[in-house]
Amino acid sequence: MSKEEKEFHEGDESRPEPGRSRWGVSRRAILKGSALAGAAALGGATFSQTGRRGGLLQPRAEIPHLHGGAGGGGPVKDIRLGGFDPSAFATHFDTGKVSRLPDGRTLREYDMVALDREIEIAPGVWFPAWTYNGRVPGPTIRCTEGDRVRVRFTNAGSHAHTIHFHGFHRADMDGVFENVEPGHGFVYEFDAEPFGLHLYHCHTTPLRRHIHKGLYGAFLVDPPGGRPPAREYVMVMNGFDTNFDNENEFYAVNTVAFHYMRHPLPAVVGERVRLYVVNALEFDLINSIHLHANFFDVYRTGTRLETTEFTDTVMFCQGERHVLELNFRYPGRFMFHAHQSEFAELGWMGFFDVRDG
Repeated sequence: MSKEEKEFHEGDESRPEPGRSRWGVSRRAILKGSALAGAAALGGATFSQTGRRGGLLQPRAEIPHLHGGAGGGGPVKDIRLGGFDPSAFATHFDTGKVSRLPDGRTLREYDMVALDREIEIAPGVWFPAWTYNGRVPGPTIRCTEGDRVRVRFTNAGSHAHTIHFHGFHRADMDGVFENVEPGHGFVYEFDAEPFGLHLYHCHTTPLRRHIHKGLYGAFLVDPPGGRPPAREYVMVMNGFDTNFDNENEFYAVNTVAFHYMRHPLPAVVGERVRLYVVNALEFDLINSIHLHANFFDVYRTGTRLETTEFTDTVMFCQGERHVLELNFRYPGRFMFHAHQSEFAELGWMGFFDVRDG
């Protein structure tokens, strides 16, 4: 195994010369003209899950120019059919297998498996991820405050992993002390509280490597009685360091760069839209979301039913998350993106497609 491979697989945090990757290609270079074609030039500078240098970023005929898509940005082609679908992910909530406890409360049971898997993060751009249930982000777990949550976790990956849930629970359910070795399992069980928008992620060290590789997801605890009816979307903001220099080359909502440029999220004029926005980004301290031609109510962490501000841009530290609610006054396509321009140009942008009711 080469020195570079050993450093990556052991989570070495050493950095190359400032502004340059270990492979001599910086994200600044990718930004010049063609992000995706530039990333393809990194071909060979990645590793498969077996630890050998692989062709995950091999150039392909369909890799497009950054500015070739609708609205002046985004890829011309899609990722392969039958793979991860960010549009479906945005509207899917895993409510678990539901039964009743002797005291009448709801028990929700979930099966979570850690798997090493190569994922496509842009057309022709592959990343050797560590996943929950074979995808990044992991499934959006949804329950109601007071439910008993039982998660059967199996580690089928190549490294020790855990699941750390944000919220209240006993110390032995915290996903910090009980590292689960490959081939082993653990059962997490706790009462869901407080209500709000939380997250879960691996807490095995080196922490930022395990999170960046894909071991995270949204954990939504509804208040008793729920929230007002709305069209709901999950948005997990993330990024990918494809040349392993501790600096992201691609940014996205729900993993696939520019996906919502080609596949806008639908909405209807006057309809309440609720966004569950989670920042799972590593290597960058701050992320954000900005909505064009509109404002939204912010419910910070979702733990209160009263809005805290009315704005069109909100910042997120690492691990921060908020519930945003809005409605559109006019039909048309309305852009949303990070208000860090570099993040937007490297994949973190999309559209709402708003129709008349």
